[in-house]
Amino acid sequence: MGNNEKVAVAEEEKKSVNEVVEVAIETSYVDNDDWATYRDDEVMQQHNAIQAEEAHKLPFVGDKEPLSALAAEYQSGSPIIQEKIKLLGQSFSAIRRTRGDGNCFFRCFMFAYLEHILESQDKAEVDRIKANVEQCKKTLQNLGYAEFTFEDFFALFLEQLESVMQGNETSISHDELLTRSRDQSVSDYVVMFFRFVTSGEVRRRAEFFEPFILGLSNMTVEKFCKASVEPMGEESDHVHITALSDALGVAIRVMYLDRSSCDTGSVSVNHHDFVPSISDSPNGTTNAVAAKPVMTLLYRPGHYDILYSK
Repeated sequence: MGNNEKVAVAEEEKKSVNEVVEVAIETSYVDNDDWATYRDDEVMQQHNAIQAEEAHKLPFVGDKEPLSALAAEYQSGSPIIQEKIKLLGQSFSAIRRTRGDGNCFFRCFMFAYLEHILESQDKAEVDRIKANVEQCKKTLQNLGYAEFTFEDFFALFLEQLESVMQGNETSISHDELLTRSRDQSVSDYVVMFFRFVTSGEVRRRAEFFEPFILGLSNMTVEKFCKASVEPMGEESDHVHITALSDALGVAIRVMYLDRSSCDTGSVSVNHHDFVPSISDSPNGTTNAVAAKPVMTLLYRPGHYDILYSK
């Protein structure tokens, strides 16, 4: 398989950034007369550089779009993907994209959860998660983290949580929530809050997470947290999702949009519900609201967006 063919395959697998990536790559082929002399790793470096450049042109959290926008993105793509988008359209009406910068899962969680609280005004849920956040802080302290390394991130998340509850001087609207989610000084701090919570939960239950981490990498739990959880820009997988869901007691549904099909040849959209159990919750409590998914995320290889039910 030639270099150009390999890049084409990579594009099909990673269409999650934007169609403009394809245009940019095709342009680079035209502008480079000896592209065929490039090594595979150089081709992929070029591809990744274009993706990174295009990702930074997108806001951290985008506007809500009709699901037809997703269908338009794959008009000339895999027939299996097209069929799965039709199936998604039976249950979901809209999508909200996030920037593909490695922090997309945490930004999805941030906006979807705060939006849920803004719309539900569920004070009992706010009180519940505050108790879990306090327990997460104690977990980090017990693990030897100095409080000054994470206290600002925790404080900012709690501030955003308070602001979506109406009736206060600091209450904000949905538009203001979106504006704040696009403000790097707010968005990145909340992402770091989630990363510390996730790292603390993984370390607290190291024996449980170790087999999963060894299946993903050849790292110890401590090294995995330092290299793949705490730094900004590191992508999330099922370990991160499970740990965050368990630590905060918030259930998450993830729909998987990929090219897989059933053995029978039929097409269906797989999903997984990350539901924290009572024993997994840091303070040993949960409730019916927390046990039911309060958000649905769409996963495409390497990227998460938010889905909205009909």
